[in-house]
Amino acid sequence: MSTRTAPRAAAALVAAHVRYLVLEQLRIPIAVLSSALFPALTLLFFVLPFDYSQDPAAATAAVAQLALFGVLTGFLFTFGVGVADDREKPWDPYLRTLPAPAAARIVARLACGGFFALLSVLPVLVVGALFTAATVPPGRMVGAVAMLALGGLPFLLGGLAIGYSLPTKVALPVVQLVFFPMAFGGGLLLPPALFPGWMQVVSSLLPTRGARDLLILSLGGPTPGLLTVLAFAGWTVLAALVAGWAYRRDEGRRFR
Repeated sequence: MSTRTAPRAAAALVAAHVRYLVLEQLRIPIAVLSSALFPALTLLFFVLPFDYSQDPAAATAAVAQLALFGVLTGFLFTFGVGVADDREKPWDPYLRTLPAPAAARIVARLACGGFFALLSVLPVLVVGALFTAATVPPGRMVGAVAMLALGGLPFLLGGLAIGYSLPTKVALPVVQLVFFPMAFGGGLLLPPALFPGWMQVVSSLLPTRGARDLLILSLGGPTPGLLTVLAFAGWTVLAALVAGWAYRRDEGRRFR
């Protein structure tokens, strides 16, 4: 294969994997709709009753928190439960025996996760734009999108660690038990300013709080505390190490 056609072939291979993964998810519409609409419904029922019409900064923070909630939920379920489910199907071991590079499957899974994370963000942004005073200057939009991706990184890696370590029946409750306490403790459902002192310390140590504070910073909010940033970086490194270990362990068990 020539050097000119190789990139095209790789792109076509990735596109084929993406198409397969997206269609597989769309075959279960209730799962897609629930993950896409839950953050927006949370915004409608738990944020809008508090009048943010006179406080654009608070409204922007509330919408941003729930947009991040949607991204993190999408990453954990797509990479955690999705990978665990794939490992239990005959199709996944068959794909690994093909001469196609593993990078094509990995890039496709990342693209699929990003697509469904975007689906969960869009309804939140629509509700926020229509019913709140939230506003984002155009110059900050790119930075906010980048921070959404960065904030989701430890959860993407954590989802892979769960998916490559556990069967589907265990991965689903583990994802739920891990994420929802972290979402609450990290200030995604309630403003962290409402937390008591001891809860502020616990919150600062959670990756959800680091992701939330970095996103708010990108929108013109206050600078996160040093402890929050260090804890977020530590969780990211730890999740990467565990995900790498889980992947190698799964390869060794099933393909020796």
